[in-house]
Amino acid sequence: MTQPLLIEIGVEELPAIPLLKIVKNIENAWKKILEEYRLESDFTFLYTPRRLVLMHDAMPAKQEDSIVELMGPPVAAAFKDGEPTPAALGFARKCGVDVSELGRAQKGKSEVLYFKKEEKGEATDALLEDMIQKWIASMAFGKMMRWGDRSDEFIRPVRWLQVRLGENSVPVELFGVSSDTKTYVHRMVSYDAVEVPSIEAYPQVLKEGAVTLEPAAREARILEEFDALEEEHGIVIERDSALLAEVVAITENPKALVGKFDEMFLELPPEVIITSMKEHQRYFPVFENGKITNKFVVVSNAYTDDYSKVIAGNERVLKPRLADGLFFYRNDLRNGLSTAGLEKVQFIDGLGTLADKIKREKRIALRLLALYMDKLEAQTGKTPAELEKLMDRAVELAKADLMSEMVYEFTELQGLMGYYYAKALGEDPLVYNAIKEQYMPVGEGAELPGSLFSAIVAMSIKLDTLLGLFSVGKIPTGSKDPFALRRAVNGIVRIVIDNDIPFNIDDMLELLKDEYESFDIEQLKAFIIERINKSLDANPSVIAAVLASGELDINEIAKKVAALNEIVADESFKEQFATFKRVANISRDVDLDGDLSIDVSLFTEDAEVSLYNAYEKVLNQAFSDYKTKLEALFGLKRELDAYFDDVLVNAEDEALRKNRQHLIASIYKTFRDIADIKEITV
Repeated sequence: MTQPLLIEIGVEELPAIPLLKIVKNIENAWKKILEEYRLESDFTFLYTPRRLVLMHDAMPAKQEDSIVELMGPPVAAAFKDGEPTPAALGFARKCGVDVSELGRAQKGKSEVLYFKKEEKGEATDALLEDMIQKWIASMAFGKMMRWGDRSDEFIRPVRWLQVRLGENSVPVELFGVSSDTKTYVHRMVSYDAVEVPSIEAYPQVLKEGAVTLEPAAREARILEEFDALEEEHGIVIERDSALLAEVVAITENPKALVGKFDEMFLELPPEVIITSMKEHQRYFPVFENGKITNKFVVVSNAYTDDYSKVIAGNERVLKPRLADGLFFYRNDLRNGLSTAGLEKVQFIDGLGTLADKIKREKRIALRLLALYMDKLEAQTGKTPAELEKLMDRAVELAKADLMSEMVYEFTELQGLMGYYYAKALGEDPLVYNAIKEQYMPVGEGAELPGSLFSAIVAMSIKLDTLLGLFSVGKIPTGSKDPFALRRAVNGIVRIVIDNDIPFNIDDMLELLKDEYESFDIEQLKAFIIERINKSLDANPSVIAAVLASGELDINEIAKKVAALNEIVADESFKEQFATFKRVANISRDVDLDGDLSIDVSLFTEDAEVSLYNAYEKVLNQAFSDYKTKLEALFGLKRELDAYFDDVLVNAEDEALRKNRQHLIASIYKTFRDIADIKEITV
């Protein structure tokens, strides 16, 4: 027998971000509790800013009866001289019976005490209070509150509680609040509790009280209203998914409204306006003809026939935010960009100040510039002397906006404000774009620097952070990576590939290590290689095969992986690969770094001649890329198959055996210049 179940925990307004972070955990926790109590059933978890709700259409009215089997101590240890030992007595107490009622069972090779009993399932209504208490205790919101004289805590004070199973209200107490049959609707409809006649009536009671219970319905309503506003006003509303989720979580009766602000604030960089709107007010930016305009969209939670006062109130609140921003912006432009003061800002213990970091980054950037100078000259049309001067300037100013009033107020705009200030102050485009792009990419799939010049600045910052933190022992462990060093390596890998530039790990670390106190360079090298393994999108065994070849240039590793992965991914590859596994196996005991000379005069079979000639043709051919060369090597399959059919590699004659092994090992070694094929699994 099943019955509908409603659990509603009414609270003061929940903070959206902590709730959204654990929504899935909240659902999973209830699912585990249902399994633990043997009451598995489908349910829906819903929330508004003032309630957490669980709804079951068919909750079992009671647990299923179950058979419990208990295994005790070995019989040999349970009795001594015919009398029960403490072990037997303890097991009997656990089972709730006398020792004489215990049975025997075989467990492995031992006979043990055994007891089987039938447990009657308990009624669901008798279990719900414990279950709800466990569910509440599982919600790890982070910061919690205490209220009144209570010692227990929750994310916000609990104000009402409904627990309804079928036709009955189940008596449950939570944080001193007893369950009843009432709920609370939108405050602009009623401040008083509203009677809920039945579970079936609950959604309608909320609807009539201007509460949309389902988050998905609130989101759909907001997006529909966005569409209507765009059509009506000829605008485009930025649909930030994270902001949308937050707005859904803080509204029960969402209504999208268009507001305006003074056009003079459009003097501000768009990011300042957007940040002021999103971070402080939860407004959605509005664009016309691809540019930000002096409008915004607010999603109100009010319930009224006249939203004009709501719009005016939000316009009034935004104005001082933008006025502050404009004041900071104009002040910063008057003051100019300067790193004065960064010598007082500590970077990391053992690595000095931010001024010290800038000096190291400059030296790294200039070394990288020298490596890639030819390509940069061709791209920019500037001389080496000009590029060196601009690189020095770009790194010098990259963190200058940390001393600005705007970044003090909006720390997330660091780098971006430097870009706007440098541009307004007449710096070279290479300089101000490098300042804007210095932290790119900021995550997986994120935008990359737009030029090699900017890429060098970005790599210099990442490389200094990597080498510096390893030099002072700040090395990631397990899942902990507080300084985002894994992300730094991923960024370097993506930048190198995107710009198609050489980057030999050994050479680079050797070039830069003298900037830091002596440390285990091999440890950092291993860390970088491990991240390369994780950052490339390919068959893991293909990546392992390329890395096993000893290649240490990140760009070449990526090219080899891409070429080999494309070949391995072909459906026909699996069928033909057995031949090349045999090549790798035969070469296992051959010294590949030793003499692999082949004496054609020792060939006794036509298959030897055919394979040798085909292999020589591959060796003497110039290939435009790794894929073409790999295809040619894998194209030796026909000759290799004939060779293995007609030629005994491990001949009794030592000279013949070595000659034949050398031919196969030479082919394997040529493969290994690109990838160690024995590592490939298909």
